[in-house]
Amino acid sequence: MHEWYEGRMMQKGSSSPMTHLAGAGQVREEMLAHAVSDVAEELRLVDVVDYIAFVRTEKHANISDLVKSSTELFFKNETLRYGLGAQVELDWDTTPSVRLDLEFRNKGVWVYFGLTLDARGSAVDIHHVEFADPSEDPEENTRRLGEALADARLRPLAS
Repeated sequence: MHEWYEGRMMQKGSSSPMTHLAGAGQVREEMLAHAVSDVAEELRLVDVVDYIAFVRTEKHANISDLVKSSTELFFKNETLRYGLGAQVELDWDTTPSVRLDLEFRNKGVWVYFGLTLDARGSAVDIHHVEFADPSEDPEENTRRLGEALADARLRPLAS
């Protein structure tokens, strides 16, 4: 089963509505944002100039290494990884932002999403969710996503 989302950014804790699977999509983005919040904090320790250089010169292996080293303290190996896509928003009128395409895979759940890092914090934007043997009930699939995220963590998240 494939569940597509309209590409909308959501800051952690935001309540902006989704258009497809409205309730499930919003809940899933909030779950994912919470699950990867410490990884995002680690990634924000990297100087934005380094991200700009890596993105502009297409050094995807360097970005992949940064993501891998930022996830290894929090997630099981290969459950959260760089999806080989990145973008930098940089102009004279705004602060820079970096968007990394990431993939989460665990327990028959696949999530493809963007993680945006900027001066204010981080945001998650889910592009695609896929479940092996999906339920017809979106709430059941959302529960499965939560279980997969929790299982992938090396240690539980504080609430």
